[in-house]
Amino acid sequence: MENFTFYSPTFFVFGKDEEKKTGEYVKKFGGSRVLIHYGGGSAVKSGLLDRVKDSLNEAGLSCIELGGVKPNPRSGLVYEGIRICREEKVDFILAVGGGSVIDSAKAIAAGTLYDGDFWEFYQGKPVEKALPIGTVLTIAAAGSEGSPNSVITNEEGMFKRGASGDALRPKFSIMNPALTQTLPAYQTACGITDIMAHLFERYFTNTPEVETTDRMIEGLLLAMIHEGPRAVKEPENYEARANIMWAGMMAHNNICGVGREQDWGSHNIEHELSALYDCAHGAGLAVVFPAWMKYVYKHDVSRFAQLACRVWGCQMDFNNPENTALAGIEALKNFLKGIGMPGSLKELGVKEEDIPQLAHCACHGDARTGTLGNFVKLTEKDISEIFRLMAV
Repeated sequence: MENFTFYSPTFFVFGKDEEKKTGEYVKKFGGSRVLIHYGGGSAVKSGLLDRVKDSLNEAGLSCIELGGVKPNPRSGLVYEGIRICREEKVDFILAVGGGSVIDSAKAIAAGTLYDGDFWEFYQGKPVEKALPIGTVLTIAAAGSEGSPNSVITNEEGMFKRGASGDALRPKFSIMNPALTQTLPAYQTACGITDIMAHLFERYFTNTPEVETTDRMIEGLLLAMIHEGPRAVKEPENYEARANIMWAGMMAHNNICGVGREQDWGSHNIEHELSALYDCAHGAGLAVVFPAWMKYVYKHDVSRFAQLACRVWGCQMDFNNPENTALAGIEALKNFLKGIGMPGSLKELGVKEEDIPQLAHCACHGDARTGTLGNFVKLTEKDISEIFRLMAV
């Protein structure tokens, strides 16, 4: 296990109707003039936005609204949010929505206090200070409610890139699983896939002797395999939703990633798909991950076989562990198909002729240095081959 530091100060408020206390928590963490950041019409139509605003008013807090966040959040709205925060002397940002809204709020929070272009953070500059952020979560997926990470798409070039820094961790996150009960099955499945992908990015490591975090990741994957289909088939199942929501936070606040090298090649490959085609991130990951696994599994067959046995219940073939590793990959593909996820580039609407552009941009676009990932360092040629595996 490698040396590490871990700091996760977010105050989590979990359960039914807890969004009615939003004002209390904004005040607790020093907010007085609040930017409420949200997405499309669902927060308005459901009455959630009104409940949050009522709570802020009851706490004596003033607020300004900025809606319009799209899936795969865009840089244009971030620049608008930075302008508003500076002009209106905003001292707290409240994200009401899912990962896209929270990521956009984080970008605004960092950019408001920075003299340069906020996009520099998404080209590798660490985020060292930001306005305080709170969240009211409406979908279990990205884990941004507990993480130090944010992903934004720059509309100039359509580059989708990430930024990181403990200053981006929310001061508090309100997590009411009931708010996710009205999500369509497809969105629920996309969230489940994203959560599992965050766990896989940490599981596939070259760091030896990381049994504790291996077991934590495996346990969370088993929970998702159990609860995911229940939530898809029974959207109002509060307990399934609750377990998924808490798993989503644990999958990405890095408690499972400490002390071990992490990969993140698959996420970066998927970012090219959702930047160019605007597909749902989870749907893209459902196509990318099995192809990536098939391409790299021989690098450490025993790790893939371990996952197959411990998580998917496969029997170890001691004479040929590769058979076990491949059985685990097939089990993942079948699970994703079972919850309604796509299995090929064609199902995402991706054209095969775009593969060279996608692979080149993944490795060389916008300050990239030529390779992706850590478990196996992937070149542009490797990524082209992985994209071709997704096409079948």
